[in-house]
Amino acid sequence: MPWKETCVMDERMRFIARLLDGESMSRLCEEFGISRKTGYKIWNRYQNTGAYALVDRSRKPHRFGNQLPEQLERTLLKLKREKPYWGAPKIRALLIRRFPNLRPPAVSTVHAVLARNGLVNCRKRRRFKAEGTRLSTSQNPNDLWSADFKGEFMLGDKRYCYPLTVSDHASRYLLAIEALDSVKERGAFPVFERTFQELGLPAAMRTDNGVPFASPNGLFGLSRLAVWWLRLGIRIERIKPGHPEQNGRHERLHLTLKKATVVPAANNLLQQQERFNAFQAEYNTERPHEALGMKYPAEVYTPAPRPYRGIGRVEYPMHDRTVTVTSCGRICMKGKKINLSTVFAGQDVGIKEVNEKIWLVSFMEYDLGYFDEDSRRFEPLKNPFGAKVLPMSSE
Repeated sequence: MPWKETCVMDERMRFIARLLDGESMSRLCEEFGISRKTGYKIWNRYQNTGAYALVDRSRKPHRFGNQLPEQLERTLLKLKREKPYWGAPKIRALLIRRFPNLRPPAVSTVHAVLARNGLVNCRKRRRFKAEGTRLSTSQNPNDLWSADFKGEFMLGDKRYCYPLTVSDHASRYLLAIEALDSVKERGAFPVFERTFQELGLPAAMRTDNGVPFASPNGLFGLSRLAVWWLRLGIRIERIKPGHPEQNGRHERLHLTLKKATVVPAANNLLQQQERFNAFQAEYNTERPHEALGMKYPAEVYTPAPRPYRGIGRVEYPMHDRTVTVTSCGRICMKGKKINLSTVFAGQDVGIKEVNEKIWLVSFMEYDLGYFDEDSRRFEPLKNPFGAKVLPMSSE
């Protein structure tokens, strides 16, 4: 018997012994630090089954999920050895053909049996490797916006500030600067939505490969923010990792911002935001820029002609059906759940059967990949957001 279990049993024995000596339940429960309900439970178990009741009862389930009779399990393993490259659905089908009178187990049970015996090849999940994209040139305001988080710094109240900045590539106009408490998307969404409402939508957005602009765990490196931009008709550009010079104009803005507003830092986020607001006004309307012929950015920038009106529903007339991705990133069809990606949560995708039980999944005009109705496994295609989403000219 394990030491811990022996100690627990000794305590219960002392508790019962003192009850048998006539001590009161209330006082003993208080001394042992247990509730009266627990005390009476121990006492009742002792009265019903004697000292055996004082041993910890196993919480091990009486029946195990995915457990089969030993003979049936051996049969499944034999079939798997005959067909080593077959998966659980096909092994189950073979079992049905050879033993038509046998009640077959579920596919998940067959898979569990094979996995328990080391007969399932677990594939490693492919992690998206950021490589950057081809970058466009911008001749006019709103052809290209740049967004980034300036490096975090500590405020006087010991909290960290993460400034989110957005600028227009052609005019150098500082569109937004917000003092946020993290780089999470919950803070970034309102900043971009407010900027879109005030100034319209750009043709493209250039960022690095960090959160919330991209996600290493998202399908094709997409994030929820990037998916939202795609829905708004904004092309995505990403600089090559380790090459901030590809967003050099925006990086130069950060250097000026740091000198003017961060050294020293303000006491709290509100005070720091006041500094950012003052800097934005001066930068746009008072500070001449050499690249603009000493004009102010506000003299060059004009709001985007394409207004922000939110996003509507996506139609898929060439697909068999439209499915809304669940909050946990799944496609639900015929009672089955297929893992897609949480970055598409709440988005409508189109699915089309292109072969027997093989379905194509599309988002807007982009084909994402296929899934097998039986295995419920999604297989992505080559990144479809290269040539279609990104301009082909380079800077």
